Amino acid sequence: MNTSQTKHTDNHLKINMYISAYLEMCKFKVVALMLFSALVGMLLSYKPSFDWYKALLSLSGIGLLAGSGGAINHIIDKKIDQKMKRTKNRPLPKGKVTTLHAICLAATLAASGTYILWVHTNPLATYLTAAAMIGYAFIYTGILKHTTPQNIVIGGINGALPPLIGWVSLTGEIAPEPLLLVLIIFVWTPPHFWALAIARYDDYVKSNVPMLPATHGIKFTKLCILLYAVITAITTIIPYIINMSGMFYLIGVTGLNARFLYLATQLYKEPGNKLAMPTFLFSIKYLMLLFLLILVDHMISIGV
Repeated sequence: MNTSQTKHTDNHLKINMYISAYLEMCKFKVVALMLFSALVGMLLSYKPSFDWYKALLSLSGIGLLAGSGGAINHIIDKKIDQKMKRTKNRPLPKGKVTTLHAICLAATLAASGTYILWVHTNPLATYLTAAAMIGYAFIYTGILKHTTPQNIVIGGINGALPPLIGWVSLTGEIAPEPLLLVLIIFVWTPPHFWALAIARYDDYVKSNVPMLPATHGIKFTKLCILLYAVITAITTIIPYIINMSGMFYLIGVTGLNARFLYLATQLYKEPGNKLAMPTFLFSIKYLMLLFLLILVDHMISIGV
């Protein structure tokens, strides 16, 4: 291989490394789940005149602002990430990306997302998306995460807003249906994250982050996970009770809740923490499948 080819290969590898690092800082997988829930919120307002072009632009704006929030999270948590086994290989602690580049990335994404939403949707959707980003990036990451073990409960509202934002971006108004989806994500978030916090208990103790297992013990956290799982199960039945969803949804969500409650119960009973990570991983599938059930049930009900 000659010198020109070697330089070309090196440049190609560097570009791939930067792309991979930027996507990681933007929390691509988390953003993808948020966009899916926002899309469900949009499709709940589905009509024959549904504007797919506007929906795509809305998702783009929401995704860009969410990615900006993820990048800011990485910037603020750089020192903590260096101490934690789970996060020590992130782009900033490893030096793959400089702090200045991360700031530029966050600012560019925030400005682009805000512009798209302001021009192509409506002010309310723009304000809600910006509020969710600021709430997660600065209020949760910068303040709540370091001051209270209820950080994920209080800060969870920021990650619960995408269904409402999706609905508002197309309709321009707030309605009960997306608010109920917000409530479901809000009560689902604590058992979802606390299961991970148990699995990464040593990391949080080492970094002095007051996550519930580190401040109140693992056994108490397991009890909270079980109680919130029960609350989540009850909340997810409400769409059927108020005729927002039908029998297809009820059957599916009953199965999901049975599995979630079983894992939460077994996690509480077991002397160790082997089920913490399986519970966390299932909780992700749980939310995705639950929203898919809501969407399919809705489409069935309107004859699409």
